[in-house]
Amino acid sequence: MPTKKTLILNQEQIRQKSLRIAYQIVEDNFEEKSLVLVGIASRGYAFAQRLKALLEQISSLDIRLIKVTLDKESRTLDAETDIPIEEAKNKVIILVDDVLNSGRTLAYGLGIFFDIPIKKMRTAVLIDRSHHKFPIFSDYSGLKLSTILKEHVEVNLTECDGGEDAAWLI
Repeated sequence: MPTKKTLILNQEQIRQKSLRIAYQIVEDNFEEKSLVLVGIASRGYAFAQRLKALLEQISSLDIRLIKVTLDKESRTLDAETDIPIEEAKNKVIILVDDVLNSGRTLAYGLGIFFDIPIKKMRTAVLIDRSHHKFPIFSDYSGLKLSTILKEHVEVNLTECDGGEDAAWLI
């Protein structure tokens, strides 16, 4: 039996949602001179790279980008960063992923910052599915989508998957 795919965001809609998130980040951090975007590999990092480019176009913020690689299936925090997390010390951190489902991935992502002082931490996701098992919520989201647990959201980003940007409900 074929799987039904319903397009929920096309390339232009993803671009518009990304720009709106960038403006929300600027508005929420108007007194800051810099901030750190932390992208969860791989699609979260690609989305963070896009947000960084947009933020640099619309603001004078100094943006640092950190890539976090997590073992999402592990029962313990098993994460690596591409640069030392001390780079985020006493800064505003925006944790970025493509889809927020249960909150486990973002919870692991914020766990790596427990040992350094930060100004504040926010989360940005392209799609928030609202099936939170952890007390993690999106501060900035492109689309809040009510789904049933059996459904799945698939995001295609050119940098990771080739082809056109799109998001589907499966």
